[in-house]
Amino acid sequence: MKDIQSLSDSRRINIKKVGVKTVSYPITVLDKAQSRQHTIATANMYVNLPHKFKGTHMSRFVEILNEFHGEINLQSFHRILEKMKTRLEAEASHLELDFPYFLQRKRNGETLGLGNYQCSMHGSLEAVDDLKLQVEVPISLPIVEEKNNSLPGSMGNWGKAEVSVRFRQFFWIEDIITLIEEAVSEEINTFSSRVRKILSVEELTRRVGGCLDEVDAIKWFSVTIHNFGEDCSTFATLESKKTIATSP
Repeated sequence: MKDIQSLSDSRRINIKKVGVKTVSYPITVLDKAQSRQHTIATANMYVNLPHKFKGTHMSRFVEILNEFHGEINLQSFHRILEKMKTRLEAEASHLELDFPYFLQRKRNGETLGLGNYQCSMHGSLEAVDDLKLQVEVPISLPIVEEKNNSLPGSMGNWGKAEVSVRFRQFFWIEDIITLIEEAVSEEINTFSSRVRKILSVEELTRRVGGCLDEVDAIKWFSVTIHNFGEDCSTFATLESKKTIATSP
């Protein structure tokens, strides 16, 4: 049978992205307490197709995923991207994995139960690889609403912290989650001591960003704090590229 996908194309038009989406796939991620954690990811895999090819073999995406079954994590991402790029003869390769991560939640030494955190690993490889981890941490607060609030209802429900990071060295997922939760807890304690009972998305974003900035293993991060209200929602976001200080 003729391999239509590998035939040359004379139109010289590059395809920006071609691949497969929303593939449910079991993966294993590193767990600091239990060594490994099994979960189910939703995978998107795609490549930049050079103009010289008519198409690509879609089945090869899942074949590559199967080759790394049981060892898909932050450390193996580069090898998956490299194999996609080489086998599909692509200019660049991309992999996105969205998955739930479960962690025993604690506050002030008290066990609160198992927390479900939505995480994602997004990676791409062209000349060099780029890997980003994102975690979502829910924020739940007992908020007393003010009568004269200019944004009625917006302070009542609270919401979540979205944090994306790029690493310069290995760092545990649960350590990122714990860092965020501790930063949120610190801001809650500060908030509780105020006379004016309004928690600021701006101050909470700065608090989380300040804690991330102190971690040497992180080279870049972004923070977005969402407050979901009954009548409206608010948010604040910041982004920081960290540099390593050099000795004079």
